[in-house]
Amino acid sequence: MTQAPTTDLLARARAWLAEDPDPQTREELSALLAEAEGETESGNRIAWSQLSERFAGRLQFGTAGLRGELGAGPMRMNRAVVIRAAAGLAAYVRREQLGDLVVIGYDARHKSYDFARDTAAVVVGAGLRAALLPRALPTPVLAFAVRHLGAAAGVTVTASHNPPQDNGYKVYLGDGAQIVPPADAGIADEIDAVVALADVPRAEDGWEVLGEEVVEAYLARAAGVLEPGGPRDLDVVYTPLHGVGRDVLVAAFAKAGFPAPTVVAEQAEPDPDFPTVAFPNPEEPGAMDLAFRTAAAAGPDIVIANDPDADRCAVAVPDPAAGSGWRMLRGDEVGALLGEALVAKKAAGTFATTIVSSTLLGRIAAAAGLGYAETLTGFKWISRAEGLRYGYEEALGYCVDPEGVRDKDGISAALLVAELAAGLKRAGRTLTDLLDDLAVEHGLHATDQLSVRVSDLSLITDAMRRLREQPPTVLAGLRVTQADDLTAGSADLPPTDGLRYRLAGEGVRSARIVVRPSGTEPKLKCYLEVVLPVGSAEALGAAREAAAGVLASIKRDLAEAAGIEA
Repeated sequence: MTQAPTTDLLARARAWLAEDPDPQTREELSALLAEAEGETESGNRIAWSQLSERFAGRLQFGTAGLRGELGAGPMRMNRAVVIRAAAGLAAYVRREQLGDLVVIGYDARHKSYDFARDTAAVVVGAGLRAALLPRALPTPVLAFAVRHLGAAAGVTVTASHNPPQDNGYKVYLGDGAQIVPPADAGIADEIDAVVALADVPRAEDGWEVLGEEVVEAYLARAAGVLEPGGPRDLDVVYTPLHGVGRDVLVAAFAKAGFPAPTVVAEQAEPDPDFPTVAFPNPEEPGAMDLAFRTAAAAGPDIVIANDPDADRCAVAVPDPAAGSGWRMLRGDEVGALLGEALVAKKAAGTFATTIVSSTLLGRIAAAAGLGYAETLTGFKWISRAEGLRYGYEEALGYCVDPEGVRDKDGISAALLVAELAAGLKRAGRTLTDLLDDLAVEHGLHATDQLSVRVSDLSLITDAMRRLREQPPTVLAGLRVTQADDLTAGSADLPPTDGLRYRLAGEGVRSARIVVRPSGTEPKLKCYLEVVLPVGSAEALGAAREAAAGVLASIKRDLAEAAGIEA
């Protein structure tokens, strides 16, 4: 509901305007105020609506830091919000005596460099040391630098794969992992203690700009995930989706000894407007069209994509049955392939994934005698699995070297995928062949997702309430044998807003559904898995067809139960 015009709203907007350090957002807010107080009735309504929305509260600092639309006001990402966040982080680091160095990275989005520089100014003003990465770089370089330099904390300014109008602020502590409770609440408390921007000391200079040696150290560490002298004969088409991944990935491939990938020319340069895609996310429909068009001309063995901050990695394989001639592998498929690759390397430790990812990794780990853990969604949780050796989440995030980068890393994951594909190529086989082997050995783990993007967040709230008040008992002819409301938490999982269903029925080894609101986008996300036994390679085709039918029916029935459109 739009807030009614009030003198209080105008007063808060004017107070914000008076201390806004950014000429661009000052101009934006001034225009809104003038329109709200103007004589045009329709203009008044629109302006009041925008002011009400921008001043309805403030962006909440949580375990994902901050993320939101750029613009003026406390409910937007802007320099005033970032200065407060940086002041809160600096105060927390000092209060907890974590150290004195904060490393700061940024991507190529609108305002990213400005937000990074403001952070450095606040950190130095608080009596700490700040070190900026040398240029716009992938998020995993920042995560690496925190551990590599022994920093107390790290910040990267990025909105990852969100639309171009967004930006974000992600915080790491000295272990190189994203913050989790209670650190997020502690930082939020310090942010709340900032009364006015004039109270925040900001240095004019005094921060360090790191040299390329930190990038070289990251590249050496990334290349270290591969076997020296291993197979390197592989032709790759690569797209950074207008992000910051290209130079680092190409350098990583060269350092590891791979041929230079063919880069999709139209998406090669960083561009904060992401002009060739509706959403800069490899999972979104159409995002990979230019990559597949390039592949049709180049004839590579595989296609690789990073999202704009290069912490995710997407992989596509040739498929004559697909309209483009290429099939995107699901994150769960790549996650299983990388797990199998690390098992072949005699990896020791714990394999971890999330409750919304496929359970196949657990079977791979068990067969290899390795530990296995399931966590809540997000690498802030995966990275904290005890004894972690490898972790992944179905949203194309993979951590193949937690001692180097304790977060998802789309560059080192791409290297490991390339090494695996090159080794299979030498043996006359493909990634698809290895996926078939895993299905025969462990059962076909077929996954799918029902993802609904909304403009009205109340639709997500309504769907979750409907499922809680009227839980389904049968989906796709399968009995719901267990229904868990994850808001209660458990001995293994902290509380989260989600629902989990386990299903059983004839011909199905197991089935599972997790429903949750996205933590970074206006989406309701439903994660589906069905596991079917497979007796032989010859039976795979029939098993895949049966699994696809079950998944389609689950999506239809679940959408009806939630009151959403499939």
